[in-house]
Formats: sequence, structure tokens, C-alpha cells
Amino acid sequence: MDERLYNQVWGMFEDLARSVAAYRSAVAFADSRLEKELDQVLSDPRARVGGQGDTARESARARHERLVARAQEVLDRDLAQLATEAEAVEAALPPAYARWDSPVWHGYRVPVEMPMALRLGDLRLPEAGHVPIPMLVRLPLERGLWIDSGHTESPGDPSADAHGPRSLALETAVAHTARLLAAHPAGGFTVHAVDAAGSGARTLARLVRAGVLAAPPTVGARGVADVLTRLTQRVDLVHMAVRGGAADSLPPGFDTSRQLLIVHDFPRGFDDRAVNQLRYLADEGPSYGVHLMMVADREDCAGYGPLLDPLWRGLLRLTPVADDHLADPWVGHAWTYEPALVTPGSQVLARVLDRVAAARRSVGR
Repeated sequence: MDERLYNQVWGMFEDLARSVAAYRSAVAFADSRLEKELDQVLSDPRARVGGQGDTARESARARHERLVARAQEVLDRDLAQLATEAEAVEAALPPAYARWDSPVWHGYRVPVEMPMALRLGDLRLPEAGHVPIPMLVRLPLERGLWIDSGHTESPGDPSADAHGPRSLALETAVAHTARLLAAHPAGGFTVHAVDAAGSGARTLARLVRAGVLAAPPTVGARGVADVLTRLTQRVDLVHMAVRGGAADSLPPGFDTSRQLLIVHDFPRGFDDRAVNQLRYLADEGPSYGVHLMMVADREDCAGYGPLLDPLWRGLLRLTPVADDHLADPWVGHAWTYEPALVTPGSQVLARVLDRVAAARRSVGR
């Protein structure tokens, strides 16, 4: 069922991409034809005067309107089918794939195995804004996540600056972290947080109170260095064990759970060595069970020049507000990404974290 729903969601994504591509192509053809016919009228001296030219122009515009109307009719038919399918699929999605306001979360139980994928938000196209497609990424994560805190202001959205100019980016990171925790078996996912300046303490407190962090958020440059050193050593150890064919001979008591490092307000608290360790974790970590979630504004790192370009390119960029920065691999549409956020005032995230914490305690984590 998990795989079937995953394939169905991505089938809907492909269908919508193709339908909109066909519509845009038809409209572009109609526009090009209209322009060509109007140019022909203007290039004929006999048609530029009198009623003959007006008649030709009116006929050209009428043909253009018919072509566009036909394309719109086909698109509307496809969208109606997709909307019906999307509604049915949404109601059947398990917690890892569902929106936070889905009733399925009320009966959430910690899973016994990791699902195929995780929902990070919705994808929309301008011509089909009423048909959201769940954005699913495969688990375990093959790339780190970058929550772009430089895109936190949405016109007319008072919540974007509720507790500070970048608080919504960290709220988004907490929601994604809760999903990751909820998608893994008890004790199968360990979260570390680095907040060198302590500016995210209020938001990270939701994870601290729930007891789902490995330790309180790390502050100060020394704390940053300690966490990065431990995680890079972990990647090195697992890498050597796997390369040597001795993955089962890790030290007794070795924590085999997957690890997530949340880095808030980068590059505060990072020296050159710490930056290099972070790049190493971004490149090598996912293959050996260490994942990265950055909450950062790229402009804050301008002093590093192109040195960090590979880091940003290697991460999946997400925004805390709707933004059309994602492109599909088929026709290159610019899709509007909307993050999977909890409805203000909802207690669903707190309840899910409480159940995750209880399950962790039951296995001694």
C-alpha cells in the first residue's frame, strides 16, 4: 500500500506536468499564429486600409480565441479528473504522507518500520492552483535539507515575522523534524541541534520539552566543534566498517540509529575547521546514516565567496513560505512549493512528539 500510494502521487505529478505543458504549448502556438496573421495583414498594403484589414484582424483574433478556448477545455477536463483523484488519494494517505490537518494523525502510532517516503509540502502550478500535489521525498534522505531563512517574509502574512524576522524558517525546520521522528521506529532516529547564538531557543524548546533531542541545543563555538567532531568521527567509523566489509563489527553499544543535525543561524559559531566538517557531513553523511538540516540565509555566508557553493547545491532548498523555486525534470515547470506546516493553534505536533518520546523511553532512548 505504501509503495502504491507513493507511485500514485508521483503519477499525478507527472500527469499534471504534462497537461499544463500541453496547455502552455497550445496557447503559445495560438499566440504565435495570431502574431503571424496580424503581421501578414500589416504587410499587405491593400489590407491596411478599409474594412478588409479589420475583417482579417477580427478573423485572426477569433481563431486565436477558439484555439485557446479549446486548450482550456482540455486542461479543465484533465484538472477535474486530477482533482477528484487527488481528493481520494489525500484521504488514504498514511501519516508520513499526510498533511498535518489530516484526521490520520489523531490515531498516530509509532511505526515498526520506516516508510518509503516523507511529505515535505505541496507543489502547485499557476494554471492548477486548486490541485496540490504532495511533495514526497524518499527515505532515508539522500540529500540534506536547507530551510532558506532569507525567504521568510510573505506579503500580507503577519505570521512571517511573529517572533523575529527568521522564526518561521526554524518553525518549518521543527515541523519537518517532527515528521522525520514520527516516520521512524522507536529509537531509530536521533536528533542533534546546533544553535550557536541561542537565538532559536524559543522555537527549539518544543523539541526540548518533548524530550526528543539527544541533548539540549548546543550553543557557543566550542559546542559546535564538539558536535561536528563527534558526527564526522561517526561517519568515518561507519565508512571504514562498510568499506572493510565489517558493518556488523561496530563497537559494542554503538548507536545504530540514523542521526539528524539541525544547524540554526549558520555560520555563527563556525570557524574554518567547522565549516569543512559541515561540508563533509553534507557530502558523505547521508550514505552513512548522518543527515543535515540547515536553517540559514545564504547572504549571511557571502564572506566565504564561492567556497560554499557546493554545499548549497548539494542540499534540497526549501522555503518557509510559498515560493516557485522548484523545477520538474520533464518539462522544467517552475512549481510553487508550499511547506508542510501545522495549522496555528493546533496541538497535533505536540501530541505526535509526546508519543514519539514515550516510544523512545520504552526502548531506553
